[in-house]
This record gives sequence, structure tokens and C-alpha cells, in this order.
Amino acid sequence: MVSKILIALGVVIYAVVVPFLEINSSHVFNPSWPAHARFHEVWQLTTNFFIGIVALWLAFNKNSIRIASILNIVVMGGALVAHVLEKSYGGSIISGNTGIIILGMELAAFAASVVVVLAITALFLASRPQVSPKDSEYIS
Repeated sequence: MVSKILIALGVVIYAVVVPFLEINSSHVFNPSWPAHARFHEVWQLTTNFFIGIVALWLAFNKNSIRIASILNIVVMGGALVAHVLEKSYGGSIISGNTGIIILGMELAAFAASVVVVLAITALFLASRPQVSPKDSEYIS
């Protein structure tokens, strides 16, 4: 159950919190962005939302922790890759609407890292051998 909760926390970050922070005048409704850039922003937000829904369904309905975790890593790992490559394409993870630094990382990089760590932890926990309460009396 802990793995499922870790997956759900990751999904909440990228499928609820990120859209909440980006559906405003700094991103989706930013008049200085080309219309096509705003299109890509909405596409990314809706795609990530639905990937999150699939991850939750896999974790909670199919008990497929491995695939759900990988989906979370793909979504937020992609943000980290874009951050690492940003100088090569003139981008920036700094959005201008937060400017918050946590543990030396901009908030978005920190949040992406948290989701990846949560997903890796869920993978690790799910891969451990399961010991039933009946078997635990023999382990001491």
C-alpha cells in the first residue's frame, strides 16, 4: 500500500499542482507566448494529467506498481532532462511566477526530483519479497 501512496503523491504533483501553477497568465494565458507555444503547454498539461490517471488506475486497480512508477518517472524525468538541456535550446526551468529555491534547486526541479525519488522508492518497495504475517513468526 505504501508504494501506491507514493505513486499517488507523485501524480498529484504533476497532474494537479503543476496545472494549478501553470494555468494562468505566466504560462497558458501568457500573451507574449506564441499561440503554438501555448498549444504545446496545454497539450503537455493534459497529456500528463491523463498519464497520471493511467498510473493511478494501474497502481490501484491492477496492482501494477512497476509500470505506474515508470510512468511517473517518464513524466517528471522528462522535465529534469529538459532542465539539463535548457541551455542548448534557450529554455529555462525558472518560470518567473515562483522563484523559490529548495535545497539549491528551483522549485520545479525540486518537485520533479521528488516525484522521481517517490517512484523509485515505490519500485524498490514493490520489488521486495512479501512476508505474510503468518510467516513473520518464523523470522526473528
